[in-house]
Amino acid sequence: MILDGKATARNLEESLKLEVSSLVEKHGRAPKLIVILVGNNPASVSYVKSKEKACKRVGIDGETLKLEENVTEQELIDIIKRLNVDKGVDGMIVQLPLPKHINCDKVLNEISYKKDVDGLSLLNAGKLANRQKGLQPATPKGVMMLLEHYKIDVKGMHAVIVGASNLVGAPMAKLLINNYATVTVCHIHTKDLKYHTLQADLLVVATGVKDLITGDMVKEGVIVVDVGISKIDGHISGDVHFDSVAPKASYITPVPGGVGPMTISALIHNVVEAYKEEYYD
Repeated sequence: MILDGKATARNLEESLKLEVSSLVEKHGRAPKLIVILVGNNPASVSYVKSKEKACKRVGIDGETLKLEENVTEQELIDIIKRLNVDKGVDGMIVQLPLPKHINCDKVLNEISYKKDVDGLSLLNAGKLANRQKGLQPATPKGVMMLLEHYKIDVKGMHAVIVGASNLVGAPMAKLLINNYATVTVCHIHTKDLKYHTLQADLLVVATGVKDLITGDMVKEGVIVVDVGISKIDGHISGDVHFDSVAPKASYITPVPGGVGPMTISALIHNVVEAYKEEYYD
């Protein structure tokens, strides 16, 4: 069965739209998200437009702050500090990647944990690691929302994650552990990757390496979540060779239309969560 992220995201948006409408009626303003876009990276521009559209669909006030490629690190940090204290802003994202002259970790850690709707700051990462309430990284959260929508309970499953980044792999592992899966994390230095992937009840792949996982690397009935995305000669592909893996999988996400829409869905859910904390914390 296909895990349709696009359809699931739109389904969840309908409920979120009703909630946002109720919140606006109660508090007199819509939740607000600021996306800071540095430069004109085509992929980043595309992602930002998708976020703007999703905000509009559910009634969130989404605004993009466009900065020149040569903006200094300190200028960017000063903008973040200003937005941190702006009570009319509930969520903030610095779109990645950033230009090489800017220290990404330093910038992300300047974002108030209460407005860090990408869940990438050190404080929110620490909250996730310690099972404390906080804003969770959008992509791993979106994966969990997708599995929940299809009533897939990961409890007791052997989940294998290929990719150990702070953006996806590491927080994905923690979310799965928190939901009582047994987790193996593989990475670029893992020996005999196939051995590990063949053990997976749930396989999450997030490397950006086209067709890394092939049909001979998975067992019958596996659940496959393909987070990776590659664009080669105008064609979008994932980390999983869909045609050879899909016949063996009980569930599988397509690329595109799988995890991508769920990432944006999780993000706008985080904005609403941050907004509610402002009034109810």
